[in-house]
Amino acid sequence: MYAAPYAGALLASVLSGWIPRVRRQGLIVAVAAALWGAAIAAFGFAGSLWLALLFLAAAGAADNVSAVLRGTILWTVTPDELRGRLSGIEFAQVAATPAIGNVEAAVVASLTSLRFSIVSGGLLCIAGTFVIALAVPAFIRYDARAPA
Repeated sequence: MYAAPYAGALLASVLSGWIPRVRRQGLIVAVAAALWGAAIAAFGFAGSLWLALLFLAAAGAADNVSAVLRGTILWTVTPDELRGRLSGIEFAQVAATPAIGNVEAAVVASLTSLRFSIVSGGLLCIAGTFVIALAVPAFIRYDARAPA
């Protein structure tokens, strides 16, 4: 099961030829984040191993698309003198977030159930994505081809 998200990310990488043509990169990051949440919630309801693996692979694919475009946006809009610092912050976030999420999921599972923890985490990801999209509309409107 641990390998399924990586298989999805590999497949997304192999099929990533469309990514350089994306203009509304922030919008696609938000859609990919919401799709990750949906895939995780669906994984929580999966009734078979193969379906669970499929949903985990879908989550990995969505995460890969989000990561590629987040990195592209970061490197494009960040002034040269801040790139190292912001890359460090981004790396710390990417490295720490899974561990923090695992602790949160374990606490919720211990208080409720494993299924509730997984499904609620996915649904909260979707809700959080919409809240961020509403709170930061410039991110959703970000156009990669707009003059700087």
